Amino acid sequence: MQILDGKKAAQAIKDELKIDVAQLAAEGKKIPHLAAILVGNNGASETYVGAKVKACEEVGFRSTLVRLDENISENKLLDEIRLLNTDPDVDGILVQLPLPKHISDEEVINAIDPDKDVDGFHPVNVGYMLQGLPTFVPATPHGIMLLLQHYKIETAGKHAVVVGRSNIVGRPMSVLLSSNTNPGNCTVTVCHSKTNNIKEFCLQADIIVAALGKPEFVTADMVKEGAVVIDVGITRMEDPTKKSGFKLKGDVEFDTVAPKCSWITPVPGGVGPMTIAALMKNTYKSCMQKN
Repeated sequence: MQILDGKKAAQAIKDELKIDVAQLAAEGKKIPHLAAILVGNNGASETYVGAKVKACEEVGFRSTLVRLDENISENKLLDEIRLLNTDPDVDGILVQLPLPKHISDEEVINAIDPDKDVDGFHPVNVGYMLQGLPTFVPATPHGIMLLLQHYKIETAGKHAVVVGRSNIVGRPMSVLLSSNTNPGNCTVTVCHSKTNNIKEFCLQADIIVAALGKPEFVTADMVKEGAVVIDVGITRMEDPTKKSGFKLKGDVEFDTVAPKCSWITPVPGGVGPMTIAALMKNTYKSCMQKN
């Protein structure tokens, strides 16, 4: 069993970006600028946005954090997005999810300029991805593909099982893994909450991507020997023994599953850092399209 270390792979990507950004600065060209909108004060969202802002600093990007009250109206949030859409200095816009219940995720995502949609959620960018055209790929699936690439994981001809069908991870992941690319060229099965006998499908898998949002859902009896397991899940669970008061659990029961795997991602330190690295790459790409 070997660890797919997202921290190391993400650091390699950020180190490359840092050199590229320094070169832009030396040539007097525009520096990438990422704007993040945070609505309310959800603890997990604060952590995620903080990590993204820190990554911007690390690679030399400019960043703007727009904090908005959790009671803000949907229309006022859309106005904030329109301001960023028209700001020529802003290359990438992300709105941290989840949003308060009175605000439509769909309306917000659709309001972002597709050319600044570095999270890759806008229907225009999703359409380009489905057709295999250059676009902003959703950050988490993009990060997973970069992780597989970094560790030279063979994917062609493999059977990949994606557990979860969200628009953020599961669906785009299935498209990327089945694409005629490297990594890619997998035969893909998508399982979800209505799938009968998920265990049987998982036992056939050379590669499992667990993105269901249920802590420790994938257990050792669902994984065949030598499988590659990518754990996308991250759930905060109360733990009074921890200083923070909680511990993080993935969708995979790591301790029992890991010994059966050829490769596996840890939680934390696996997919999370790669999501941020992919976001940085998308923001750089947006800036370079302007440069």
